[in-house]
Amino acid sequence: MKPRHLVMMSLGSAIGAGLFVGSGAGVQAAGPAVLISYVVAGLIVIFVMRALGELVAADPNPGAFSHYAGKAMGPAAAFAVGALWWVQLCLVVAAEATAAAQIAASYIPAVPQWVIALAIMLVFTAINLTTSGSFGEFEFWFSLIKVAFVVLFVVLGAAYLFGWTPAEPPAQIFADGFMPTGISGIAAGLLVVAFAFGGIEIVAVAAAETANPERSVSQAIKTIVWRILFLYIGSVTIIVLVLPWTDDRLAESPFVAVLETAGLPFIASLLAAVIVIALLSSMNANIYGASRMSFSMSQRSMLPRGLGRTNRRGVPVAAVLATSAFGFVAVALNYFWAAEVLGVLLNIVGSTLIVTWVATLVSQIVLRRRAEAAGQSLPLRMWGYPWLSYVTLAGIAVIIGLGLTVESVRFQIVGTLIFVVALYLVGLVVTKRHPNAKV
Repeated sequence: MKPRHLVMMSLGSAIGAGLFVGSGAGVQAAGPAVLISYVVAGLIVIFVMRALGELVAADPNPGAFSHYAGKAMGPAAAFAVGALWWVQLCLVVAAEATAAAQIAASYIPAVPQWVIALAIMLVFTAINLTTSGSFGEFEFWFSLIKVAFVVLFVVLGAAYLFGWTPAEPPAQIFADGFMPTGISGIAAGLLVVAFAFGGIEIVAVAAAETANPERSVSQAIKTIVWRILFLYIGSVTIIVLVLPWTDDRLAESPFVAVLETAGLPFIASLLAAVIVIALLSSMNANIYGASRMSFSMSQRSMLPRGLGRTNRRGVPVAAVLATSAFGFVAVALNYFWAAEVLGVLLNIVGSTLIVTWVATLVSQIVLRRRAEAAGQSLPLRMWGYPWLSYVTLAGIAVIIGLGLTVESVRFQIVGTLIFVVALYLVGLVVTKRHPNAKV
C-alpha cells in the first residue's frame, strides 16, 4: 500500500458509525457542549497519534500496539493490549453493521433490522475472505467518497444557517443553553466521542504492508489527524447549531435530520444511502485491521495457531471468521433489542479505546528513553518529549475520573478495567506456557 492508501484507510475506518450515528448520541448526552468533548478528545488523539507515529516509523510491525506494549512492558502486556484491540475492533464491526441496518431499516420498514444486519455481515465476511491486494485501492476510493459527502454536508448546513436553502434558518440557537446537562453530560459524551475517533490507529497495523513504512507512516500521521478533526468538529458544529439537543432524530441519523430540516429532503435521502455505504466501507476496513491483529498474535504464539494460517491468496481465513463472529452475535442482539444495541456498543468501545491510548503513550515513553540511551536516531519524533506524553496521560486520567462520576459511564469504565486485568492475567499464563511467544 501507498501513503495515500494509509491516509484514506484511516479516514475510512474513522468515518463510520462514530460520526454518522455516534455524534447524535454525543449531542443527546451533552447538548451543544459536546463540542468541548470533541475538542478535548481531538487534542488527545493528535498527541496519541504522534506518539504512535514515532513507534511505527522506528519499528513497523503488524502487531502494532501489542508489539510495542510487549517491547516496553513484557509479553503479558503484549497479549492484553493486542487482545483488547482485537475485541474493540470486533465490537466496532458489530456497531457499524447495526448502525447501517438501523438506517436502512428506516427506509425499508418491511424488512426487520436484524435481517438487514445479517445480510450485511454475510456479504462483508465473504468480501474479506476473497479480497486480495486491491483492498487498499478499494478503501481509498470509498473513503474519498465519504470525505466528499461530509464536506458537502458541512457546506449545505452552513448554507441553511445563512438562509440560503428553502427552509427558514432556526430562530433560536441553544434554547436550553450551551451546557444543558452540565459537566456530567460532557463526561458522559466523552466515551462516545472517544469511539468516534477510533479507527485512525489502524494506520499502525496497515503500515507494515507498505513499500516504505518509515516514509509512509510519517506522511500519514502528519496529515490524517488534522483532516479528521476538521471533518468531525465541522460536521458536529453544524448539527448542534441546526438541531435541538432533545431532537429524537439525533439517535437515528443526525446528518439526514439536518438536511431534512434545511428543506433538502432529496439530498437527505441521497445522503442516507451514502452513509450506509460509508458505514459498510468502515466496517470492511475494521474487519481487515482486527483480523490482521489476531493473525499477528497467532504468529507470535499468543493465540491459537489456526488464526495464523493463510489461504493461497494470503488471506487469514480463520482470523477473518473469528473477527466477524462478533458481528453475527450483534445480529442476534438486534433481533431482541434493536433499539438499545448501538448505544451499548458505542460506550463499550469508547472505554476500550482509552486503554489503547494509555498503552501507546506508556510504550512510547519507555521505548523513547531506551532509544535515546542507545543513541538511536528516530525518523519521526513525538513533540515535547517527555512532558507532552505525560500531559496527555494526565488528560486521559481526567477523562476517566470524570467518567467515574457518571453512573452509566462508571459501569463501562470499571468493566473495561476488570477485563484488561483479566486479559493481562491470561497473558501471563499464555506466555509462560509458550516460552517462544514473541512480543
